[in-house]
Parts: sequence; C-alpha cells; structure tokens
Amino acid sequence: MATASKTTLHDDFAALLEQSFEKADFAEGTVMKGTVIAIEKDVAVIDVGLKTEGRVALKEFTGPGREAGLQVGDEVDVYLERVENAMGEAVISRDKARREESWVKLEVAFEKGEKVEGVIFNQVKGGYTVDLDGAVAFLPRSQVDIRPVRDVGPLMGQPQPFQILKMDRRRGNIVVSRRTVLEESRAELRQELVQSLEEGQIIDGVVKNITDYGAFVDLGGIDGLLHVTDIAWRRVNHPSEVLTIGQSVKVKIIKINHETHRISLGMKQLQDDPWEGIEAKYPLGARFSGRVTNITDYGAFVELEPGIEGLIHVSEMSWTKKNVHPGKIVSTSQEVEVQVLEVDSSKRRISLGLKQTMQNPWEAFAEKYPVGAVVEGEVKNKTEFGLFLGLDGDVDGMVHLSDLDWNRPGEQVIEEYRKGEMVKAQVLDVDVEKERISLGIKQLGGDPFVESGDIRKGAVVTCEVIEVKDTGLEVKIVDTDLTTFIRRAELARDRGDQRTERFAVGEKFDVRVTQFDKKAHKVSVSIKALEVAEEKEAIAQYGSTDSGASLGDILGAALKQRQGDSSED
Repeated sequence: MATASKTTLHDDFAALLEQSFEKADFAEGTVMKGTVIAIEKDVAVIDVGLKTEGRVALKEFTGPGREAGLQVGDEVDVYLERVENAMGEAVISRDKARREESWVKLEVAFEKGEKVEGVIFNQVKGGYTVDLDGAVAFLPRSQVDIRPVRDVGPLMGQPQPFQILKMDRRRGNIVVSRRTVLEESRAELRQELVQSLEEGQIIDGVVKNITDYGAFVDLGGIDGLLHVTDIAWRRVNHPSEVLTIGQSVKVKIIKINHETHRISLGMKQLQDDPWEGIEAKYPLGARFSGRVTNITDYGAFVELEPGIEGLIHVSEMSWTKKNVHPGKIVSTSQEVEVQVLEVDSSKRRISLGLKQTMQNPWEAFAEKYPVGAVVEGEVKNKTEFGLFLGLDGDVDGMVHLSDLDWNRPGEQVIEEYRKGEMVKAQVLDVDVEKERISLGIKQLGGDPFVESGDIRKGAVVTCEVIEVKDTGLEVKIVDTDLTTFIRRAELARDRGDQRTERFAVGEKFDVRVTQFDKKAHKVSVSIKALEVAEEKEAIAQYGSTDSGASLGDILGAALKQRQGDSSED
C-alpha cells in the first residue's frame, strides 16, 4: 500500500509541476521576464520563476553605446534556450532576448519607413556593422555619407539615426543607410536655405571641396558651385591655384535653380570688369609686354594684365615659320612684346601679333640685297618649276627653271644640283607683300645673246659639235657662248646625207643662222639652209639650167671659183 501511495503522490506532483509550467508560459525558444537575485563577479543570477534560476554574463547587458548598470532586484527580459541543464539551471540569454525584441521593433519601423537608432561598432569587408539595440545590421561603405568618407573613426560608437533598406529575418540580414537620412535632412535644410537666398546676394562661405572644374562652397548647410571661370577675371587653369579647402570666401549668388536647389556662385563678379573701356586702353597698333599663359595648337594666350588676355594666332607668330607648333616659338610664362591687331569688347577678344614687333625679313633682305646683288644660299628644295635657296634672315629665294642656264633646258640643268649644296645667284626681284624673292643663276655669267657680236639672221657662222644624238646635233657657235640644237632634217639638203653618224664631237663646219632673237634668247642654225643659199647664189652667178648648162656644171664652176679665191688669199 505504501508503494502505491508514493506513486500516486509523485504523479500528482508532476501534474502540478506541468500545470505550473503552462501557467508560467515556460516554453523554450521564447522571451520571458526574470528578476536579478544576485550579481557574482562577471555573472548575473536571474530567477525566471518556479525556483528556476539561470546565469547570464554581465557583458550581455552592455554593448555599443550602452552601460550595464544592472542591480539586484531589476527585472529583465531573457531568452529561454533550455529549461534545465546538467546543473539544474535554466539556460538563458540576454543578447538573444534583446535581438528578438529588436527584430520585432525593426520590422514595424521598416514597414512604416521610420528611422531607427544604431551605433557603428566594427568595420567589415565592403562596409561596417551597426548595432540596432541588439540586432546587427550591415552598413555598406557607399551608404555612410553623401560624399565618400575617408575616416569613419569619429562616427563609430556614436548613437545616430539610420534608414532600413532591406530586412530578411529568416537569414538574419539587415541592411541600413546613414546616407539616406542625411540626404533627407539635407533636402529639408536646402529647401529652407534656398528660399532665404536671392540672386545677386553677397554671402560668406567656406570652400568645402575642389575639383578640376571649380569649387564647392558651404553656405551654411547648402553647397554652391563656384565655377573655375567665375573665380577671377584672369585665366585660372585649376581652382587650387587660388583656393584651398577650408578657406573662407566672399561670393556672389549668380543663379538659383529652385527645382534642383543648385546654386551658382561667383567671385570675380565682386570686382570691376577689366574689359570695360578696353578699346581705349589697348588701341590698334600699340605694343605691350605680356606673359604667355597658355599654348594651344592654334596659337598662344598672353596676359596683358590680370583678367585681360589676348590671342596670338599661329599665323601671327613668325614671318618665316609657317607650319610650326606655337610651343616651338614661345613657352609658357615667357615675357613677350606684342602688337594689338584687333579688339572686340563684346566678344571679349583681343587679337595680338608677335611677328609685327620684329622687322619684316623680306624688307630687311631688300634693303641689304638690292636687285642685281649676288647672294649665296643652300639648296633647300628642288621642284618641277625651280630651285629654292635658303638666304639671310631665314627667308627663301627661288631660281626658276628658265633662269638656270642661257642655252640648256632648265629641266636638264636642275638635275645637276643637290640638296645642301651652296649656290651663288643674282637677285632679280623682291616682292615684300607676297613674300617672294626671285633669283637667277644664269645671269651671273652674262647674257651670251648680248655679247654675240655681229651674229644675225642669214649670217654664216662656224659651229663645233658638242654632242651627237639620233635626232640631231648639239652644237656651239665658235667664238661665242651660244649653243643650239640642229635637227636631223637640217643637217643636209639631200635626205641621204641627213645622218648624224657622219659627224663627230669636236668637228667644225659652217652653218646658216635661220633665227636670232635677243629678247626671246633663241638662235637656230642649219646646214641645209646654207647649202640651199649657196646653190641659189651659184645659179645666179654662173647661169641657169635654161641656158643648157647642167646644175653639176654650174656648181663645179662655182666651186673652182671659190678655190681660186682661196688660193689668192
């Protein structure tokens, strides 16, 4: 009986215990209330009900941005992992309880689009971790601030608002953004500030950032862009030449876009426009000194005074260097003397000339070497129409093909000259406006037609063979510098004797001059014409074929007469 009684009592106790568990909602995997009954070194002893106790490390009550501050008697929420372990204690966790609480709150905030408070406490790959009162979220690097932040140190450990971008409770992932919160606050602030600003207003600001195209100036919560062209009236190649980050500046509001909240600023607008009255200050033809500030493919910019620049076009840089890059004539920062060629105040342009400050080399050449003077120059180039010689003053002169030789064709003579060869020539003409110098080489030897003596059309002269060709003979008139070519058809009256092989170089014979033009410098001679003329003369002197004498008899008599005259001499 005793045994049966004990069994019944045990069953009743177990039933009561189970009933008490149900009443206390004593379920594993849930959050429940507990009371701190003791604090031992680094552990808090917590009673979770029904005489069941658990131990939680004190560090679980601390975290980024919060102190422990735990005392005996405090009621706390804990997460029940197991009802009882091997030591008869409940296995509980404050961290997990807080995490469960946070997830519930965060899900509500995410659905409503509300901001949540958190603390950045660690850096990980691609960003940072944020403690959202127990729940750990990921903050991508791009979502830290509106602009890239090099050092996040000052932000760590500081409670601040975040916007939840994404949540996945099953995976335990939360992604947050600080940038979104800042942009929203900034937009509200910008709206208020923009409404308080007016175009034309002068305001103080601080240079916040510098780029290649300008500088961003903080106007007290809103940024304005100070474009590089509005920093100063003079040329500014890069804003860093004038401004530094953190510098206080006074600027003028040029334009406000109320839709985009963009503000354009200017500094040069606070100064007088140096272009006003520019025509009187820089009259045409006047010369000034300036500094080369920029070099381009089409010319060089010269600063005449702060804010005033003029352009020397490449065509106005040198009298002689036509196809050279401006950088080979002037250099940046070089001081140069220039002449004002044109001023356009409406377009803010001044055209300058560099070569105009130097003597025209063609004028200088004409003064030094008048027509008829002899010059010497290097053969620079050979073309189909003549030779180009390099002369004093870095100018070129041209010897036309027709001025290479009195007698021979220019196309033939030009082949005898080589580039780099030094050649003498006579100045024939200098055209300063067209920048042309005409030279002659053949003129150095005198005009053989002028010095030809009594030679005239119809005269009989003696020639010497210079060259024998298939088409005729190249000959020189004895006792002159005249040369000419006798065509094959002019070598004899009879066709059978019109053979060039009958003649040899150095052989001399008489010819008749058929053309002699001093102005055109042309002379032609013919053996055939001489033979025909002698035949006519013989017929006239010794009879005609009508008298019964043959042509052979007449010519024979004429020949004997000539031989007799020769013997008498």
